[in-house]
Amino acid sequence: MRARAEHARHSPERGERPRILHARSWPIRGGAVLLGLGLGVGVGAVSAGSLPVNPASEPEAAAASSTAPDSVDAEASAIPAVTATAGSVEVEDATPVAEIEVVEDGPSIPDGALDDPTSFLVVVNKSRPLDPMTYAPEDLVNVEGVPGGSSERLRSEAAEALAQMRDAAVAEGLDFSIASGYRSYTEQISLHSLYVGRRGTTVAESFSARAGYSEHQTGWAADIYGSTSCRVKRCFADELIGAWVAENAWQYGWIVRYPKDEFDTTGYWYEPWHVRYVGVELSTWMHEQGITVLEEAVGLPAAPDYAD
Repeated sequence: MRARAEHARHSPERGERPRILHARSWPIRGGAVLLGLGLGVGVGAVSAGSLPVNPASEPEAAAASSTAPDSVDAEASAIPAVTATAGSVEVEDATPVAEIEVVEDGPSIPDGALDDPTSFLVVVNKSRPLDPMTYAPEDLVNVEGVPGGSSERLRSEAAEALAQMRDAAVAEGLDFSIASGYRSYTEQISLHSLYVGRRGTTVAESFSARAGYSEHQTGWAADIYGSTSCRVKRCFADELIGAWVAENAWQYGWIVRYPKDEFDTTGYWYEPWHVRYVGVELSTWMHEQGITVLEEAVGLPAAPDYAD
């Protein structure tokens, strides 16, 4: 992890989820927030950090207009170090700390996981290519139990989780299909080149990743749809199944990877159909904290553009 603090736990009652006291630094809209601690823990300064479409169908994302997020400059403020114990609180002098938040039930992220292409916690964006660029997963399987899955592949854990999510949707009278799962480095070169030829580089790269920078290459991402008329289109969000996915995907370890009005962070227009598997622990924590952007959740900087 880029920013890590010691975890303190208490012994939960039967059926109660363990509490993790976790200090992390990330960009927080509206400035720094310091939440209280329920157990003894020292707090100090923490340092802060695709679209397969049917070629016959143009993605609406390419024609969308951006809505810039609120501009909030986080000011550093002098926050004293706090050591909380069962019976006393000591306040000591400390250097100024900016953008620090102490959060209960924070996700545990193993060191190196955000960079490891084999991990479902890997973060791939315009400033974080896969390493190696030509990476290909070793455990790809067809997505059984999801319409369209016989011709699409995901990492085995993601495939199982997507099938579970689809089963839950069907139980509520809804359904979805998978339009695209894993794409190889070579396939992404071809798709990206196709869009650049059609729309120009600037527009194409607002909805299509370069090879080596695509979440689809990890095997942890999928494009799903309800009706064929809203296949890989923003109107998926207006369908009952699209709304259900947005509301319930977290329960199965999935997030909508490119949320609305977050272009300046993710580098891509709103894609309600593009879901990313991050594991149930992280997706649940993001849901509980009201965080929708993966970069924000794990303390990484925005990545709106490629370096070159």
